[in-house]
Amino acid sequence: MNICFVFNPQAGPARDRSKLLRLIEDFLKTTKVTGSVCLTERRGHATELAAAAVKAGANVVVAVGGDGTVNEVAGALVDSTAALGIVPCGSGNGLARHLGISLRPAFALAGLASGRVRRIDAGEANGRLFFCAMGTGFDTAVLTSFERLARRGFAAYFVAAMRAFSSYRCEAYGLRTGAGEVEVRPALFVTVANSDQLGNNARIAPGARVDDGRLDLVVIPPVGWLSGLPLVGRLFAGSLNGGAGVGRWTGERFVVTRAAAGPIHFDGELVQTAAEISVRVRPGCLRVIGPVRND
Repeated sequence: MNICFVFNPQAGPARDRSKLLRLIEDFLKTTKVTGSVCLTERRGHATELAAAAVKAGANVVVAVGGDGTVNEVAGALVDSTAALGIVPCGSGNGLARHLGISLRPAFALAGLASGRVRRIDAGEANGRLFFCAMGTGFDTAVLTSFERLARRGFAAYFVAAMRAFSSYRCEAYGLRTGAGEVEVRPALFVTVANSDQLGNNARIAPGARVDDGRLDLVVIPPVGWLSGLPLVGRLFAGSLNGGAGVGRWTGERFVVTRAAAGPIHFDGELVQTAAEISVRVRPGCLRVIGPVRND
């Protein structure tokens, strides 16, 4: 095994970073594999480092960080023979949670040696890849607020959500499924999910799989404070499908239309894009190391 760790030093608590580096160094020594550790320096750098590692002969590239780091590394490995490994240490850790990868770094590292390689799908929206979910609406407002905070983690995300909710105004979205029908719905937010996760065990698409060659379009209706609380409970209980007014469609392609261009998120990273968002699935395009399990 020729392995490269792409490590985001900004992910996770600062006090844990040197400890994590030592764990990686110990892993390389004890497993006696050819390996290296590369630290990211800026947004997008993980993609460059992962691509360079594959070109240099790495057959496993491990994303050490949060969902943004995983997205960047995975994007460089799509349609290659190299496999993605994940050592999660971010705020949401959506793909790691969906795949059953331990959130404890020592166990996640051990899983790189004991796990199996499987193929998973990716989603593509306006030419950009995502592996958990992409979306537009209220969640982009929350992420905008979240990125201004010095702290990370679920508590900080909750604070950002509370701040954004009081001033957010819902808009209407045009939704076109693969069958061609168009529906216009007002929505709090619109998500296209590859996995069941948004992160932090918020299961936006309960039962969704990353290896079925399909995506799930989920539309959350406008809600007030009182009507929103049960939906939040369902989101974390994995029972959102039963929520009043929640729409869900499964397919290979979707088109979401907004009133104007603006931000959308890809695995928790904000990007500006056009008013029309064209989404399709990329079946089985990524090799990933995960626990041996039947899901």
